[in-house]
Amino acid sequence: MLRNRSLAALKPVVFRTYATAVGPHALVFLEHRGGVIDSGSLSALAAAEKLGGQVTGLVVGSADEVTAVLPKAQKLKGLTGLLHASSPQYAPALPETVSPLLEKILSDGSPFTHVVSAHSASAKALLPRVAAKLDVPAVSDITSLEHDASSNSTTFTRPIYAGNAIATVVAGSSIPLKFFTVRSTAFKAVAADGSEVEAKSVEPAEVSGPVTEHVRTELTKSDRPELGSASRIVSGGRALKDAQTFNATLEPLADALGAAIGASRAAVDAGYADNSLQVGQTGKVVAPELYVALGISGAIQHLAGMKDSKLIVAVNKDPDAPIFQVADVGLVADLFEVVPELVEKIKQ
Repeated sequence: MLRNRSLAALKPVVFRTYATAVGPHALVFLEHRGGVIDSGSLSALAAAEKLGGQVTGLVVGSADEVTAVLPKAQKLKGLTGLLHASSPQYAPALPETVSPLLEKILSDGSPFTHVVSAHSASAKALLPRVAAKLDVPAVSDITSLEHDASSNSTTFTRPIYAGNAIATVVAGSSIPLKFFTVRSTAFKAVAADGSEVEAKSVEPAEVSGPVTEHVRTELTKSDRPELGSASRIVSGGRALKDAQTFNATLEPLADALGAAIGASRAAVDAGYADNSLQVGQTGKVVAPELYVALGISGAIQHLAGMKDSKLIVAVNKDPDAPIFQVADVGLVADLFEVVPELVEKIKQ
């Protein structure tokens, strides 16, 4: 019984509800740049397909950006639906401005059971922010998943301790909305050869409070393949002595192989190479068909970023270098003698 209080004075209790769908329904955040959808988002879409239910994509950006990306997004294999929101505030799409939109889409009555994205710098800031606002956990950098429709639970695996152990994480039925980011090298990117899906517009959400100011975007331009998606990579370590030697040694081999150039953290810290070329736990995680490690000892930090490569070739003067423990082909030799000879053999 209520005494001396009116019903109007009671603080309302709001229960957030999500659809308990017959099957899972994933919302995939599709990142893009220059009218091209990022390869990491295509891998995230592949992961969402493995849930075994519907998959809806979300494209956010300025009006021009969305207009350029939509025709390509509509034909992505695996999509069953597509949402898009355009506004000047989404150019670029910052976590502070996009998170209110995601909250709006995932509000009461939302059909979505999973929210998926690539494990990119932007999404790593966006998804946990929205998950926290909705009071649900987020699982990051997953390498596999399996959904059990009968129990409405999803089991993920993700690397921990610099890849030396694999954690199994179960998001059970008590978690109504499951957020996760995807390690792009663990899932093959989907192709743009599907049937065209219907695209629906979503009104932009109001952004309150101060937001981060985007000053500028600086992109490294190169004729070489992009490091994160290259099928062949030639990487150098601290043994390359200096920046001039690094470039003079690696570039001829990379040109001969049609490969991207990478570097260990030690080489980057020493100023041999730009930070954008760093391969490792705090750099880029790659899994090319061929990875050539020259003068790289194989610290745990570096191995975490490349040990999933299909064929690893290592050249190092130290026979006890840790890199040889993961290498498929190892050569104990002076790289300054081996590389020029290797370049000549390839050209022949």
